Amino acid sequence: MHSSAVFLIEFGAIILGLGLLGRVAGRFRFSPIPLYLLAGLAFGEGGLLPLGASEEFVAIGAEIGVILLLLMLGLEYTATDLVSNLKTQYPAGLVDGALNALPGAAMALLLGWGPVAAVVLAGVTWISSSGVIAKVLGDLGRLGNRETPVVLSILVLEDLAMAVYLPIVTALLAGVGLAAGSATLAIALGVAGLVLFVAVRYGRVISRFVSSDDPEKLLLVVLGLTLLVAGLAQQLQVSAAVGAFLVGIALSGEVAEGAHHLLSPLRDLFAAVFFVFFGLHTDPASIPPVLLPALALAVVTAGTKIATGYWAARRNGISAKGAWRAGGTLVARGEFSIVIAGLAVSAGIEPSLGPLATAYVLILVVIGPLTARYTEPFATWVTGRRRRAPLDPGPAEERLPLPEPVRHER
Repeated sequence: MHSSAVFLIEFGAIILGLGLLGRVAGRFRFSPIPLYLLAGLAFGEGGLLPLGASEEFVAIGAEIGVILLLLMLGLEYTATDLVSNLKTQYPAGLVDGALNALPGAAMALLLGWGPVAAVVLAGVTWISSSGVIAKVLGDLGRLGNRETPVVLSILVLEDLAMAVYLPIVTALLAGVGLAAGSATLAIALGVAGLVLFVAVRYGRVISRFVSSDDPEKLLLVVLGLTLLVAGLAQQLQVSAAVGAFLVGIALSGEVAEGAHHLLSPLRDLFAAVFFVFFGLHTDPASIPPVLLPALALAVVTAGTKIATGYWAARRNGISAKGAWRAGGTLVARGEFSIVIAGLAVSAGIEPSLGPLATAYVLILVVIGPLTARYTEPFATWVTGRRRRAPLDPGPAEERLPLPEPVRHER
């Protein structure tokens, strides 16, 4: 059969399969990410039916998927919002990083993977899934809750941290020296700072330049600008994803809303391709050996995320019930964790890191919506039992006899 025909058949089957899996996930109201990862595992190395003709195109589509994921996240926030969050919520960001990155780093060192893998796995366990969390908040009708701004602030700070973290990881994975790595980080911070400054001062001018009443022209300009900046950022060894994120921050107002509306279907398509691509490069046989470490890491970091959200919410004057809801909402990991692990897999740092990250994300992306829904009722039940415990009478044989009522003679 002609190679182009094989490619069309394979890629068409992939897209059709992803659409059907998305329907299944939608019916049961959970994130489709674990199904996309499982599909990649089924048709990748060591899977049921390895793909060949479409693999190169899927790899390019996966890279575009990462860029669009970060662009869309950037479009969610204005530069002013980011600066405000940095000023008021940075303690929550520091607590978030300390509680959730350290378990991943410790696990990598315990497994003997070395310091570079430790930095990568720290990022995998640190960053929550903005996409899954946004969907969960909408499904549960909590977008207007008092604790939701706290959750979103932590997600914004994590996104900002990615602008610093990704260049560091890229430099470490490339094996560059201390001087080159410092220069890369300095460039990344300088570019990020410059873009934030320009976005705050001249965001309206940039948006007016990009703006167009014709949806086709707006789509082409925004997508072209994003890919161009992402490519230039990667050429400077910063990160294509960070470049896309900064483009999203620079756009605001009606332009950001219009671009978000137009690019959402493209984001969903290529993001799904990205998750499949990650699964394609993970041998299913390599997951069972790392399943126990992944499960242990999932349990620990689910607890640390709940603690992070609870502390941050209480710090902002939210009630205990709202604080528990905030903590449970932050548990899900997803696209960012896979993006970070994908960088390490591409660099060939540690063969077991990719399977462990896959198993870890599969566990938490399934558990995340459950913790968002049930953490607060469970915590309320536990605290209620503790409050009632001193008032509960002991066993019958240990109870003191009640005094006889005094009877008055008439």
